Amino acid sequence: MKSIKMLLTGLMAMMPALAMAQDPAAQGMGVMGQVIFFAGFIAIFYFLIWRPQSKRAKEHKALMSGLNKGDEVVTSGGVAGKITKVTDDFIVVEIADNVEVKVQKVAVAAALPKGTLKDI
Repeated sequence: MKSIKMLLTGLMAMMPALAMAQDPAAQGMGVMGQVIFFAGFIAIFYFLIWRPQSKRAKEHKALMSGLNKGDEVVTSGGVAGKITKVTDDFIVVEIADNVEVKVQKVAVAAALPKGTLKDI
């Protein structure tokens, strides 16, 4: 039993020496490699996140500015109706006969083609 303990103790004492005897770690990327990596990361971020989001925001802004009386719309809450009144920040949407709801313009998710509400 003592011989096993001594053997294990000897092996444990040699472990740091064995670890230091290994080949040195390969050097990391150079400065140019880091610049290329960073530029690639920025390009991926631009094309996958920022550009599509700004395109959607621009399309939604155009949709909001183009809302007119008589247009059929769907709100982000899923309510479909016809616009009866347009102000700067709000619109009034008729969702049924003589039932009108005041909604913020930013809540409009999509404009529907004319006659869509009749088909529903």
